[in-house]
Amino acid sequence: MITGSISCLYAGILGLVLLALSAQVVLARRRYRVRLGAGTEEGMLQAMRVQANFAEYVPFAVLLLVLAEIQGLPEPALHGAGIVLVVSRVVHAVGLSQKPGYSSGRFYGTGGTWIVIAGLSLWLLWATTAASRFPAPG
Repeated sequence: MITGSISCLYAGILGLVLLALSAQVVLARRRYRVRLGAGTEEGMLQAMRVQANFAEYVPFAVLLLVLAEIQGLPEPALHGAGIVLVVSRVVHAVGLSQKPGYSSGRFYGTGGTWIVIAGLSLWLLWATTAASRFPAPG
């Protein structure tokens, strides 16, 4: 029986990461005295982009993780994808927070996220087309 407990674990962890990134935006707004928008300070825009980038990628990645769990992806693979996703997003956030241009954290964080999304997407395509590739006898 599939319970969704593995994908829920990673969704919960990632939800807390989002709150931490959101708190950084609030602190930047206070520091730079920006009520709405990004203002003129690069640090304000940087904090907003760290949070926004997380919000752009993570919901779809978590959806793929949930669907993969529903479709029966083995537990070790679900945990592997969840761990890589969490680590990648934290590494990306740290890298982008430290400097707005290229950073190894940003590079590897993006790469890890894309690998998880690509891997889960391909597995879901394979899993949902298995019946047509291997029709039941008779």
